[in-house]
Amino acid sequence: MASQLSGLPDEAEMLRWASVVSHRLGTAGHETCIRVVDGAEGQTLNRQYRGADKPTNVLSFPAEVDAPGIEVLGDIVICAPVVLAEAAAQGKPVADHFAHMVIHGMCHLHGYDHEHEEDAQIMESLEVELLAGFGIADPYQ
Repeated sequence: MASQLSGLPDEAEMLRWASVVSHRLGTAGHETCIRVVDGAEGQTLNRQYRGADKPTNVLSFPAEVDAPGIEVLGDIVICAPVVLAEAAAQGKPVADHFAHMVIHGMCHLHGYDHEHEEDAQIMESLEVELLAGFGIADPYQ
């Protein structure tokens, strides 16, 4: 974890959330890197890859590996200060919001997106289903 903030879910918990998505979507055993960063790094990455000069809650980078036997999904970057602020503003437990960000990022690595309303509904339904498996309320309500 690149962020030194306290009160964050631990690595094992984040990997558990990611693993459930991989099992559900048929990519169990594929590697994923989850990096938790501070606001400055989150802003730099968001500016570099999305052209937005501000930190964002989660970024996903699908792997560009095309080699037999290499099973890598990609990388997820979670900006801890943004997620903490969102959880506080929305009155959600921090761990629940981190779970949502991990699951959201994993969905992106599996090709889901929310650019169009129909795609957003499909992705959000999957996220809600996966979060419910952890006893986490629908984040879109």
